[in-house]
Amino acid sequence: MFIVLLGAPGSGKGTVGEIIAKDLKLAHISTGDLFRENLKNKTELGKKAQEYMDNGELVPDEITIGMLSDRLKSDDVINGAVLDGFPRTKAQAISLDEMLNKIDAKVDMALNIDVPFDEIVERIANRRSCMGCNEIYNIVFNPPKIEGICDKCGAQLYQREDQKPEVVQNRLEVYSRTAEELIEYYKKANTLITKKAGDKVGKTSYDVAREVEELVNNK
Repeated sequence: MFIVLLGAPGSGKGTVGEIIAKDLKLAHISTGDLFRENLKNKTELGKKAQEYMDNGELVPDEITIGMLSDRLKSDDVINGAVLDGFPRTKAQAISLDEMLNKIDAKVDMALNIDVPFDEIVERIANRRSCMGCNEIYNIVFNPPKIEGICDKCGAQLYQREDQKPEVVQNRLEVYSRTAEELIEYYKKANTLITKKAGDKVGKTSYDVAREVEELVNNK
């Protein structure tokens, strides 16, 4: 079984992905992890990606697709995978279908996690990161014992640039422009499942994961 995760930055899709991958015994493939692994191991694709990144350019789809294609050949993908961070566009979704078709598989579910944007902005803007050990806090829901100081290593906490409200809002607007077409693509394929989450509907990432697992197990 292959499950694609859709959702805005900060929607909790990474947490949902980890839970359902573990419980359903699927590989959890995060595009971010895929890049870090290829860069760390200095693979050919990693070296090509590094060249674009060093020049401040976006890494072309064919490199990302190449990394994913190699990853799908791993032993832990025998039962399928949860894909987190790919596809981000309709063109990538088509490429994914072609890749899976080669291994006699398909996208069985596109899980769209719908969290109100104003809630996401608030959630991310309240995050603080540790300068020492990179531990992440939420100053509302998971504050440090001493304001501005990491509980684990005692280093100072700070707000990353990409966690500032105006930056988060911009990221969400960019996401909206590409997500609409992608959601429509999976709707037409009859694989789209939308789950609302967040404080306003009283559902956490764990609640969403349990609902998805129930859907899969009852198929």
